[in-house]
Amino acid sequence: MPDFDPLYFLEGGGEVGKAIQGTDWAKTSLGPIGAWPVALKTTVSTILNSHFPAAIVWGPDYTTIYNEAFQPILGNKPEAMGRPFPEIWDEAWSEIGSIADKAYAGEATFIEDFPLEIDRFGRKERAYFTFCYSPLRDDQGRIAGFLDTVIETTSKVEIQQQSRVLNAELQHRIKNTLAIVTSIVNQTLRSLPDAGPVREVLLQRLTALANTHDILTGDGHASAVIDDIVAGALSPHDASREQLTVEGPLIRLSERQALSLALAINELATNSIKYGALSTSAGHVLINWSLTDGDKGEFRFAWEERGGPSVAPPTRKGFGTLLIERVVPGDFGGSARLDYAPTGLHYNLLTDYRQIVSRLGQ
Repeated sequence: MPDFDPLYFLEGGGEVGKAIQGTDWAKTSLGPIGAWPVALKTTVSTILNSHFPAAIVWGPDYTTIYNEAFQPILGNKPEAMGRPFPEIWDEAWSEIGSIADKAYAGEATFIEDFPLEIDRFGRKERAYFTFCYSPLRDDQGRIAGFLDTVIETTSKVEIQQQSRVLNAELQHRIKNTLAIVTSIVNQTLRSLPDAGPVREVLLQRLTALANTHDILTGDGHASAVIDDIVAGALSPHDASREQLTVEGPLIRLSERQALSLALAINELATNSIKYGALSTSAGHVLINWSLTDGDKGEFRFAWEERGGPSVAPPTRKGFGTLLIERVVPGDFGGSARLDYAPTGLHYNLLTDYRQIVSRLGQ
């Protein structure tokens, strides 16, 4: 029968396992390696056989034991095996010390993309980490340290930061371009005879686009909440708030859906002010939407006019009709119906709920 190996828990540890075996633990608060509690040995075995970066911080001196995957986190720092955690991360201890103390008090902490100024390559650098400090207990059930599982997210955060800068610059350029186009349209059509109605329609469409673009880029998302889309599309018009009822859950649409819906609302509002419910003080428009989940879940958007003049289908279909009957449902991957009911125009957009970006507030 083979002899029992007291260092069984170092199996699978590779070079790091050898480093643990070669460390003089008697000089630390952990004491000789053979006398370690079973709880510590078990945790050491667990991290040595894991490909996820992890370090054990144990004992009153915060003594450190790490696995192979943790080595890139350390960089070129002096050998960390068996050293106090506060000494290893001295330059960042003012930031992480209180988190470590909480772990020793029994409180776990999880933090994403935590910024730290560290020195691991002979120079100070800003790095970001997502990590969890989880309390560890000894064989008697007392908290004896914590497990640090960590992954560096510096590259991800830097890419996000660069993206925000580029998006801000793109937003600025697009706003300038829309402003220039609006000015050109305004100045060009102002001097042409009988171009007033065309000028007004074009400026309203450009304003609806500009307002929706501001919504899309304002919070860093390539998407927008329907409430904001509706408000932005209606803003160029003089419709009284008392004549409008806008209701529906918080739902976020994709960029393409937001832009096409904003243009559709602008066209519907323009038509209503000229010929429909908003052309008279007695008229009213109900704008609502809903989203249901499930196997047959669907998204519905409706524009319903009441109390206006009697409605009849137009003799010809222009850009606005083409937009709301074909372009918008195409962008939503669904279908649309424009109903010229005598009591008022109704527009209904329907699509599968999976075509929508997200429902908020759940």
